[in-house]
Amino acid sequence: MRILIVDDEDIALVALEHVLTLAGHQVITAHNGREAMEILRKGSCRFVISDWMMPEMDGVELCRQIRCEDLPGYVYFILLTSKESTEGVVEGLSAGADDFIHKPFNPEELRVRVRAGERILSLETRDVAIFAMAKLAESRDPETGEHLERMRNYSRVLARHLVMHGSAHEQVDADFARLIYLTSPLHDIGKVGIPDTVLLKPGRLSDREFEIMKTHTTIGAETLDASVRAYPGVAYLRFAWNIALTHHERFDGSGYPRGLSGFDIPLSGRVVALADVYDALTSKRVYKSAFAHDVARSMILEESGKHFDPEIVEAFLQNELEFLKIYDRALEPEILAMN
Repeated sequence: MRILIVDDEDIALVALEHVLTLAGHQVITAHNGREAMEILRKGSCRFVISDWMMPEMDGVELCRQIRCEDLPGYVYFILLTSKESTEGVVEGLSAGADDFIHKPFNPEELRVRVRAGERILSLETRDVAIFAMAKLAESRDPETGEHLERMRNYSRVLARHLVMHGSAHEQVDADFARLIYLTSPLHDIGKVGIPDTVLLKPGRLSDREFEIMKTHTTIGAETLDASVRAYPGVAYLRFAWNIALTHHERFDGSGYPRGLSGFDIPLSGRVVALADVYDALTSKRVYKSAFAHDVARSMILEESGKHFDPEIVEAFLQNELEFLKIYDRALEPEILAMN
């Protein structure tokens, strides 16, 4: 395990490095949060032990930044602190910390907590399984291409904005962006239950066919329902269920399957709704050409307060460049294949 330790005090760095090296770990060091982020962006480390009090960027802010950053994998974060108050624990956990170690640290406790973190990181195979399940559903529709990858990234950009800038109507913690990224690919899992004559029809659907297509929302929710009931405390399952069921609801209440409106629609569903529509607009289909970003932007603005939550539309406007970067990255393989 490669571990990044972050502390502005050299003595503390040396002590931590000594214990972790003896335990067989490879250690990287940084003196502040900004330096640590540069290391993490290179994708060379997925385990961080950071002091709380540091100049430039303290441990809590570093943790928040990690949770909102587009990093290649989950980063396990231990906060090293002399704070013992309940308020301190709440602040650290709200920022996304996985564990705490109190200063001065006990070497054996440090080793045990690191081993616990290694076990948690091993669970990331869950993320792979979820995405594989989503890709299986997507494989029935050859037109979708890299839709899942683009859409999950669009969703994360919107969620990250809400985490960083706050929501006027709901509390959004640091895990929200991570859970959106993890579960949004399951939004159309219900399409496994749609007949090929409807799902693969080369052209627009009739009214009857569209009613059949709309059932993919309830089929998706029913597919996930058994897992939600068996494991009610597992947040990502509830996220996935909400998204599958509500990503076609509309802010004005004219959507499906339940005709929910406004803030009765889960925030995860409202976020994925915009990400899904943007990708559909900017992608080529048998029955339409891909719209340019400016056209898609105008259509989304027109639907603010009708199809989309105005706050999500504002998050989209504030992050247009990120959306364009994601779309351009998705096009790179196609461009290379043509050359």
